[in-house]
Amino acid sequence: MTTSAQPLLAVRDLAVEFDTDSAPIRAVDGVSFDVRAGEILGVVGESGCGKSVTALSIVRLLPRPPGRIAGGRVIFEGRDLFSMPIAELRALRGRRMSMIFQDPMSALSPLHRVGDQLVESIRLHEPASPASARARAQEWLEKVGIPDAAQRMRAWPHELSGGMRQRVMIAMALMLRPALLIADEPTTALDVTIQAQIFDLIRELKDAQTAVILITHDMGVVWEMCDRALVMYAGKVVEEAPVRALFAQPRHPYTAGLLRSMPRGPRADRRLVTIPGQVPAPRDYPAGCRFADRCSHVAPACRARAPELYTVDDNHRAACILVPEGRLP
Repeated sequence: MTTSAQPLLAVRDLAVEFDTDSAPIRAVDGVSFDVRAGEILGVVGESGCGKSVTALSIVRLLPRPPGRIAGGRVIFEGRDLFSMPIAELRALRGRRMSMIFQDPMSALSPLHRVGDQLVESIRLHEPASPASARARAQEWLEKVGIPDAAQRMRAWPHELSGGMRQRVMIAMALMLRPALLIADEPTTALDVTIQAQIFDLIRELKDAQTAVILITHDMGVVWEMCDRALVMYAGKVVEEAPVRALFAQPRHPYTAGLLRSMPRGPRADRRLVTIPGQVPAPRDYPAGCRFADRCSHVAPACRARAPELYTVDDNHRAACILVPEGRLP
């Protein structure tokens, strides 16, 4: 974790629990990281690692019940979001920080037309006339690749395809040019041409000093888009590093496994390398390293206690006993 500049967002020891019929389970466990203005932080890991729960917790949109923030702090622009009155937090959402959700249908109101929702978002945060807000909303629908934008402004969300709804959500998140953008798998439902357009818009925000948290399964996207990467596994951060350093020399076996699993070259006969096993459920987390059952480097010490995040250098950390021993996965 770098310390050269004051972070725009600082997450410290974030813990999130969900109530179940038997006992609470901890889905996010002691996550800490910083994001600075003009930086894109990629958050990667398999499904169930806690990426989306972390994102929803930052903006206090975690469903309650069953979820709850069990510990930690989130400091945004010097203010603690967890202790902030909800009215102040609502004023920040959309204007100073925005989020692109995985499921656009649950984020868009089914009772209002697409254009009305975009216009309301603009006028809620800026002194714009209805006409100027509508023109701006239509312009952003065109920017995210929606054809016949004027007609789509009058559509209901259920009348749009999943990809179109996703683009509406992206337009809503980007058009106010927030200081912080959290993008949770923002281009999953989009074809490669539209993906490229969306990533160009995100780069424009970065150039204007917007901080971006980009949640993705695609390590290729991390390489192309991100300055730093945060690797999560089973609710914990297992590695954090600048992207080039992470790809060149991963220090955690899980990160190395993710990189080995990337498709390499155009040959159709190349077999994909997989990580054996699956992410354990939160109620089944082991006492030691949570990756131990899937790790080819596992040792008795790995099962005895949970590894701390060891410092490789000023910008690189990894939660693996191989790090202080000087060995690499």
